[in-house]
Amino acid sequence: MNTRRILAGALVALVAAGGGVLANHWLNGGAEVAHAAQAGSPRNAVEQLWAAPVTSVDGKPQSLSLHKGHPIVVNFWASWCGPCVEEMPALSQLQREYAKKGIQFVGLGVDSQKNIQAFLQKVKVAYPVYVTGFGGADLARAFGNNAGGLPFTVVIDAKGNVRSTKLGQIDPTALRQTLDAL
Repeated sequence: MNTRRILAGALVALVAAGGGVLANHWLNGGAEVAHAAQAGSPRNAVEQLWAAPVTSVDGKPQSLSLHKGHPIVVNFWASWCGPCVEEMPALSQLQREYAKKGIQFVGLGVDSQKNIQAFLQKVKVAYPVYVTGFGGADLARAFGNNAGGLPFTVVIDAKGNVRSTKLGQIDPTALRQTLDAL
């Protein structure tokens, strides 16, 4: 009986969190989150990204600093986040389009390794996905995602400058414009 109550409570919490994300998205009209300058130094956020402890989906420690000096699109997501899952095919398509221009997309799963592994068995993506656990939410906050919502996407140019941030699902046309300007 206690297990049922715990599961019911967890489900209610997930629904409430999802509702909060959707409400924030609706209230902001899906607009971009204010640039990271409001949340602190964009440079500091990028340095935090390069130093962030991440693992591959099979549990091996990885370093995002390998992408330093190259344009990168970082997408914070979770397997339980409906809008995150919905935008993955578009992100994969954009990765295929922009790979020849040296732009790398990376997924940072704000989720458990087990959930991400199970998810990626069913859904294939064209870019590397790493596990950040719930520490990924703190990293997203460093880029200005004070709402803590998902999905959250950050575009960083080769010089380490944050070019755009987006809370909520990406608009492929708008993202292409940003990427074409890199």
